[in-house]
Amino acid sequence: MRTRLLEMLVQVVRTGSFTAAAQLTHATQSTVSKAVQQLEQELGVVLLERQVTPLRPTAAGEIVLAHAHSVLDDLQRMQNELDQLQGLQRGVLRLGLPPIGSANLFAPLFVTYRKRFPNIEIHLEEHGSRHLEQLLLAGEIELAATLLPVSEVLQTQFVFQSRLMAVVALDHPLAHRSEIALAELADTPFIFFEAGFALNAQLQHACRLQGFEPQEATHSGQIDFVVALVAAGYGVAFLPEVMVSNRQQAQIRFVPLVPAEGTVWQLTLAWPRNRQLSPAAQQWLQLAQEQLA
Repeated sequence: MRTRLLEMLVQVVRTGSFTAAAQLTHATQSTVSKAVQQLEQELGVVLLERQVTPLRPTAAGEIVLAHAHSVLDDLQRMQNELDQLQGLQRGVLRLGLPPIGSANLFAPLFVTYRKRFPNIEIHLEEHGSRHLEQLLLAGEIELAATLLPVSEVLQTQFVFQSRLMAVVALDHPLAHRSEIALAELADTPFIFFEAGFALNAQLQHACRLQGFEPQEATHSGQIDFVVALVAAGYGVAFLPEVMVSNRQQAQIRFVPLVPAEGTVWQLTLAWPRNRQLSPAAQQWLQLAQEQLA
């Protein structure tokens, strides 16, 4: 039984469709469908309930899936040990980074890492923190930058922290304050980021601690667009201080939030506790410790 067939089955179950699994495995939909059928023929059981959307495993499929994860994890551990034996002469780092803060913090690390380990390929996924955590647990990536707090099933290495800044239009009544308490923005609509960004939940929790529910004006995954909406007077947004130095505009101001629970942006590198990191990932952690912590 080829491991490629097991990989395709895992992706079909994870995504719930042959089409999405094909995209992730860089194959055609028919190839993925035939791979699952081949597994079913070899094992003599039906693995998927195909009459429902999303697709889900049968009872037999659940058993095969559990063993598939075990087999694939063992193969990854074997590859990790071989990479270590070869002194990082080759290998792959499957890394996840969020759009917020990555350019400022991690771009220099890419340069240094490439100089030290030119034969390591970096496969990068860019999503909000919570989505990256899901990819970690699914085994799609090995290491991810995410915001604290994280699930107990993840191990972490602290990276960086920065106070949050309110992004307000120049004509906002609080624009010329030296600090703004979050509660003072209760009447201003909030411009959130897309679902999956941990900063959304952090801000909502901080608002509740200060006695109000934030009004949502809209949400976007594009930071420049969020800032442009603020400049147009559409609402208030929030960014860590580390990101604001290169985003100064005449129509907006960045004002620090008064220190309180939930007003500090804390970034960490995370990975599943039950998985051994590859030498490539271990070196990324070491480099982050050297340059960021």
